[in-house]
Amino acid sequence: MNFEVVSHLITPSKIYSPYGGLSLTVSQFPSLSVYHNQSRSRSQWTETQQMASANEGHKQGSAKRVAVVGAGVSGLAAAYKLKLHGLNVTIFEAEGRAGGKLRSISQDGLIWDEGANTMTESEMEVGYLLDNLELCGKQQFPISQNKRYIARNGEPVLIPSNPIALIRSNFLSTQSKFQIMLEPFLWKKRNYAKMSDAEESVGGFFQRHFGKEVVDYLIDPFVAGTCAGDPESLSVSIYDCFGIDMNNIDPSLCSLTLFILISFSKQMPHAFPELWNLEKEFGSIIFGAIRSKFSAKREKSADPIPLPLQTLTDALCKDLGKDELKLQSRVLELSYGCEENSVSECWSVSYAPIHDKQSEEQSFDAVVMTVSYLPLSVIITTFKKENVRRPLEGFGVLVPAKEQQNGLKTLGTLFSSMMFPDRAPSDLYLYTTFVGGSRNKELAKASTDELKQVVTSDLRQLLGAEGEPTFINHFFWSKAFPLYGHNYDAVLQAIEKMEVNLPGFFYAGNHRGGLSVGKALSSGCKAADLVISYLESSYDDKLSGEKPC
Repeated sequence: MNFEVVSHLITPSKIYSPYGGLSLTVSQFPSLSVYHNQSRSRSQWTETQQMASANEGHKQGSAKRVAVVGAGVSGLAAAYKLKLHGLNVTIFEAEGRAGGKLRSISQDGLIWDEGANTMTESEMEVGYLLDNLELCGKQQFPISQNKRYIARNGEPVLIPSNPIALIRSNFLSTQSKFQIMLEPFLWKKRNYAKMSDAEESVGGFFQRHFGKEVVDYLIDPFVAGTCAGDPESLSVSIYDCFGIDMNNIDPSLCSLTLFILISFSKQMPHAFPELWNLEKEFGSIIFGAIRSKFSAKREKSADPIPLPLQTLTDALCKDLGKDELKLQSRVLELSYGCEENSVSECWSVSYAPIHDKQSEEQSFDAVVMTVSYLPLSVIITTFKKENVRRPLEGFGVLVPAKEQQNGLKTLGTLFSSMMFPDRAPSDLYLYTTFVGGSRNKELAKASTDELKQVVTSDLRQLLGAEGEPTFINHFFWSKAFPLYGHNYDAVLQAIEKMEVNLPGFFYAGNHRGGLSVGKALSSGCKAADLVISYLESSYDDKLSGEKPC
């Protein structure tokens, strides 16, 4: 099918982002033509919307239309905001459903998420959307969300929640504790510091500052638990998995190292580039974090908003008409040009049903499509409460890679019914366990039966879960997360080049700016703002008679 546009917004969700990666392109298209590849039949839809007056047309934007490629969370957020602004929007989605990798399931009294499980409201745009969608009253805040565990020597250990607790605990060795406490003094003077370069790994960066034990038992499980990666595969200057906002740190949750590492998990999505920059400016990242904290204005709290997350995407889709959301429509090609004797740009979006073989062979950009992705299996299990000998109250437990030597093969488990009691009947514990990522890509692809054995073995060792689970559900994400590796700057440059070379094209989503749901929502809203600004400037150019190309 060929969808001709004079201005469009595209979100190519099939540059596979876990939360619906989004590329945006704007166009102002008064006429559309739809071409069905299979039948070779052509139907023409022409819509001429003449403006009664220049001023009225500018206010209403009646002739302005935007194409959004990808109905993931970023694309839906962008489309929602554009519609609020009075623009006509058409969304193209390759899959048979909208929402990307936000999937919430309700079955037999259980509620679980097969993708992201929580998000935060630290992004201004998230609060804006929740207010507009009237979801604020439906928020439920998790119980004991501040208790987190990390497996060590085959057993779950509570992460110390403040500096004194860290010093008193046996979580880290005496040597590591001293290295943490001395970091502000050893690294404060930048002249004496061995600064990192852009190619340094996340693991190498933190090992220089805090030692190998901190990397093995804090950084590694933290990275695995948030984006299924490993510290050595990720570039410290690019890695945006977390999205830490230094202005938003709650000191009551922080211990010396956790101040900049673990406690950020409350707001996480773009962390390590900021820490890398702190080292460049201050030498010590602890000292830099403290300075940044007290020199900046405190922003909105980053408490989790753990709705079943599909509630959000369903609300964003609710008012979309049949002609506004085209499912099973993979975008094959985008082309841009300028019509002769016209002051308007011309965009063309070619798309086809998902079963069209041609759609499998096309790509948006050769460099962007070189992105590596991490596979992940999500295993949902329930156990009778009387069969769990050591039920832990808290958020969940992360498993460091080193714990594989103690027989643990999972990345971590969320205590879903501990956080949200309404997610399971009162006599059951509901757990969400993650397997695979860069640590064990092949295991992520294993059968449900094999993964059931892996998960029950880990839960037996960590929580004392006895017997077989009363319920199991397995969902496999072949491309769960883009890997922010050492060559990822080439991908970012390619995206920027597309935006520069294609007027009216805007890209957003988790390929840059952060992997979290909040960051994906925020990027969609910000892209929509850019589209609106672009269309307004294009209108001004049209009035002045200037050709854009």
